Amino acid sequence: MKRVMFISSTGGHLTELLQLNPLFQRFDASLVTEKTKSNASLKEKYGKKMHYLTYGTKQHLLSYLFIFAWNIIKSFCLFVKIRPDVVITTGTHTAVPMCFIAHFFKKKVIWIETFANSTTQTEAGKLVYPIADLFIVQWESMLELYPNAVMGGWIF
Repeated sequence: MKRVMFISSTGGHLTELLQLNPLFQRFDASLVTEKTKSNASLKEKYGKKMHYLTYGTKQHLLSYLFIFAWNIIKSFCLFVKIRPDVVITTGTHTAVPMCFIAHFFKKKVIWIETFANSTTQTEAGKLVYPIADLFIVQWESMLELYPNAVMGGWIF
């Protein structure tokens, strides 16, 4: 059975990722997101398959730089522990290091560009687009910005 890591930052990206919940049962799935009060209960639902990174926001730039660096190290440790065959993400900054780690180890990277953007690229999407094995957009208009992407339709 394929090991699949589903990863995203908290908030709307996580809401989108959780729409893929039916896939969690089809694979040896792990879920990774930032730990916040609003999603701490996911540990009850997913048990040992739930993993957390440290929450950080770019609005507090100095502390975010340290948190981001820490999350890169933590992401590498999670990657080694979980050993996913595939990383699937709805973004954003939290998922970028994991995508590059997976790519480095020649594992599949599937990026689903957020539903929230229908006319502009996300910064994280721009970074991962060149290395993604499959880049999915939810709006047809995004195919102009990501010509090698696949139109997947809305997750919701």
